[in-house]
Amino acid sequence: MRITSVRAVQPRTPQDPKDWRTTVGQVLVVVDTDRGVRGFGVGGGGAAGIHVVENVLRDIVMGEDPADVERLWEEMYRATEAYGRKGLVIMALSGLDNALWDAWGKAEGMSVAQLLGGPQTDLIPCYATNPPPVEAVRLGFRAVKVHFTRPATEDEAIERMTAVRAAIGPEVQLFSDTHGNWDFEGTLRLAEAFAELGVGWMEEPLPEMDLELYGELCRRSPVPIAGGEHEYTVRGFRELARYKAHKVWQPDATWTGGMTQMKAVYALGRQEGVRVCPHRGAEVWGLHAIAALDPQPLAESPRPWITWLRGQPPIEDGYVRLPQGPGFGVDVAPDLLGF
Repeated sequence: MRITSVRAVQPRTPQDPKDWRTTVGQVLVVVDTDRGVRGFGVGGGGAAGIHVVENVLRDIVMGEDPADVERLWEEMYRATEAYGRKGLVIMALSGLDNALWDAWGKAEGMSVAQLLGGPQTDLIPCYATNPPPVEAVRLGFRAVKVHFTRPATEDEAIERMTAVRAAIGPEVQLFSDTHGNWDFEGTLRLAEAFAELGVGWMEEPLPEMDLELYGELCRRSPVPIAGGEHEYTVRGFRELARYKAHKVWQPDATWTGGMTQMKAVYALGRQEGVRVCPHRGAEVWGLHAIAALDPQPLAESPRPWITWLRGQPPIEDGYVRLPQGPGFGVDVAPDLLGF
């Protein structure tokens, strides 16, 4: 089987966020082969990502076998190393890598989870990053996350988390995400209070790049520190490991380098004793990795504005079921592609 065509589009919906998540957001990459197998993958980068896919990466994979994913990933990475390594280029590469895995699985009649060694489970518990915690618990979630998208005083943060814990009860897992809005000393004080509330992790409390400070925070915080959704490739996660910067890694399969890198990050996590819990893991791109590779499976609820994938499994009573079809188990309406 050989690749005959590589194209990319950015589907739009009325629900698209009015921020960078749309302007340089998710793109759909489509790979066609001489056997009539079509692979789909989602990555990022918006119009810039489409340009990288169609004007740089396509030439590297044309005529190649999609099953040769690891060699092709390294060739794409090396070809873009001068201006890539992180950011938009790797987001774009992620979409093409995922499409290669999808085509490979479809050609073999196997799911991506099977290509990864086989699912340990096909029913995976989820945590709600949306809707709000109390509503999420009513819908059956047994794990929820509270977002602090703007800076809050310590008293306000403690008051809010205390109210959420009282509303959802002691049995529901509770996490926080502060989007890099807190400082070191304030985070430590909040960690003491959050530990008493049974908070399972504090996500991205400090500015993203200060890995040395994150390492110190991880050593001193009574609550595990999570992050890494904006980290790229296993090379980037090796830096997190070197600084011992997080207790929970959260790679996004559509940004960090695709399934090839998700597999590598899980392997590194096992080696380093770090939990991996993918960003937006209930989306099929993360779900197959969780099903096959994760000893503590937990999937974050998906981006609600991506409504154009057919076959994306719904979350029901707090669980999502792994698709049973080959590849990632999803496709798109033909009229969405425009070609």
